Amino acid sequence: MSTQSGHDAERSGFFIGEDRDRASEEMDHCELILQKANAQASANCLKEAIHLFSVAMRYGPLQPEQLSTFVDCILRNFKRKSGACESQRLETEDSLFDCPNCHQFIGEPVCQKAVRGNNANILLCGLLDKWFPQEQSMSRTISEVDALCSRSQYDEAISLASELIESGTPDFTSVARLSRAEAFMATKRYQQALEDTEHCPNYSPEVLFRKAMVLHEMGQVDASLQVFLQCLSIDEDFPTAKREVEKILCSLLSPTHENVKVGLRETAQSTPPHLRSKTVVSDAHAEPQSPVHKQDVQHQSRSASAQPSLESLEKRWESLERPGLSRALSLRRCESNSSSSSSDEGLKRVCSAPQLGDQEKGSQLKRKLSVSEQEHCVLTNGIGKHKKQGVTKEKLRASKTRMYRNGPEAGLDANDVECSLCMRLFYEPVTTPCGHTFCKSCLERCLDHTPQCPLCKQSLKEYLASRNFIVTMLLDTLVKQYLSKEYKERSKVHQEETKELSNLTKNVPIFVCTMAYPTVPCPLHVFEPRYRLMIRRCMDTGTQQFGMCISDPEKGFVDYGCMLIIRSVHFLPDGRSVVDTVGGKRFKVLSRGMRDGYSIGDIQYLEDKKVEDGDLERLQELHDSVYEQACVWFQNLKNRFRNQILQHFGTMPEQETNIQATANGPAWCWWLLAVLPIDPWYQLSVLSMTSLHDRLVKIQQILTYLQSIQNS
Repeated sequence: MSTQSGHDAERSGFFIGEDRDRASEEMDHCELILQKANAQASANCLKEAIHLFSVAMRYGPLQPEQLSTFVDCILRNFKRKSGACESQRLETEDSLFDCPNCHQFIGEPVCQKAVRGNNANILLCGLLDKWFPQEQSMSRTISEVDALCSRSQYDEAISLASELIESGTPDFTSVARLSRAEAFMATKRYQQALEDTEHCPNYSPEVLFRKAMVLHEMGQVDASLQVFLQCLSIDEDFPTAKREVEKILCSLLSPTHENVKVGLRETAQSTPPHLRSKTVVSDAHAEPQSPVHKQDVQHQSRSASAQPSLESLEKRWESLERPGLSRALSLRRCESNSSSSSSDEGLKRVCSAPQLGDQEKGSQLKRKLSVSEQEHCVLTNGIGKHKKQGVTKEKLRASKTRMYRNGPEAGLDANDVECSLCMRLFYEPVTTPCGHTFCKSCLERCLDHTPQCPLCKQSLKEYLASRNFIVTMLLDTLVKQYLSKEYKERSKVHQEETKELSNLTKNVPIFVCTMAYPTVPCPLHVFEPRYRLMIRRCMDTGTQQFGMCISDPEKGFVDYGCMLIIRSVHFLPDGRSVVDTVGGKRFKVLSRGMRDGYSIGDIQYLEDKKVEDGDLERLQELHDSVYEQACVWFQNLKNRFRNQILQHFGTMPEQETNIQATANGPAWCWWLLAVLPIDPWYQLSVLSMTSLHDRLVKIQQILTYLQSIQNS
């Protein structure tokens, strides 16, 4: 008996191992299919991509984010089918004080609906309060409606929004309807929410997204998918809309189940709560059928739907509103002869999608993604409906009574747009998360010292870490438009300052730190505020160069140095930076000075004196002899020291064919001088030499001394 149990356990263990191997093979095969599917989607082959993603679903469920490439492919096809979305939209001229995203009065600049910010721009709020008091009041009412929604006080939000809508102000009616639609949807009054979104202009991605969400909650998945795609066609950088499309496609491509009820129950788990009850009820009222009868019905429905090929179904992409009897839909109608409403049809198509084969899913999914010209007009902004009644776009544009706001009649006071740090007219104004505005360069200089707002002292550590200093376009435009003369003068001063900073012979910035050599890398860790400013100026002016000298107790820094060329700058979250530089030209300091805390100087560049004929031959012999001696010294170093040098400075440069080709001479001389363990002042004396012969003699003397120490 125990022997038999042992054999059973052994057999069980054997088959478990087999199952694991099979599961591993299936996962690898699924990954391969996904790679092929993504490749087809990237190549814009929609038909093949649908088929491959459907096949991949058979090996296991996919995460919605795995369909990202597929969504991009569908979006490209959607744009191509529906035509350029720009031509479908109603063209309206935005006022300077309209939000570029929602096209309504900007209200709380920078518009919270358009820009991801924490607080409104305090300066612009004050200006708008002065110029547009009525609009500002209504804008604050809209903000109050949104605040009530965020606190789940939906009835109060609906009441307040309705009062604003009844006031009849054109610019705020649409925004109020959108906020009220959100409250309606939260209270499951979907039809009212849809009516509100229908009255909003559909050239805003946010309006389209809200409309699509309402349609989806109503079970009209086909229509919601179309509107989601339209939203993305206007604004591709709308991650929430893209995620919703991924979820819908994931549901449409879900794998085949043995019977409809199981498929419905599986799908109901991913459907909205108010739809699950509908699914359960439909299952409960379905008449029980024998397994044989179910198989017959399934076979009949499949054979009835398998006749149209994918090519013929492609021609029916425009028939989105057509019922389009799919296999699973016909099966459900066989089970229940009662007719269903139009909203249930959308639900049935999605819930029954798991019952379809791969080719069939592709056909049905293509029908769901199709767009005809007529339907697209209906989904965009109602223009199509007006066209049916003979109303032209010109009449529609004329009937649109959006208010075009002009600026202040008395003009803009320069004192209202003055930076509180430099006390000058704003130049490249940027707004902090706390709502205060400064010149970009002024704010950066303040943040070099402390990561706090110069006015309210609020922490700006995250703002500094992101380094997302975006110019406040509205304020910048106001200054340029209403103070053009003052702005030209301010711009001229800025350009003169930039030109002065760009000079690489006069007032050159000097980093007083360490020895630097031509062609040799010199990484730097910059943390002092004065040098943060210096590095930023080198990058902003485009020179990307500064001088490097060692310090001198009497003069501040020595008479000779080397220019460093910035290759890259990596900013750390706290404002420090790691600067990757490499040595450039050598120079001699002619005069010294200070600018904003760091050293500057007038400099003269150094070049090696060239020799000819017999002197060149003797110089070449000396060069070859010293190079060989240097190689011997380096190879005789201990492995630990040699590895440290290689890690920090890289390998020793090879011999050059023409030793006088560059103004600084052979690169290996500077590499060797950088790694030799000698006093910096001795290295400085070699750096200042303009004779290659004298430099080689000095290096030879150093190598001879170091080799004598090695031998002893």
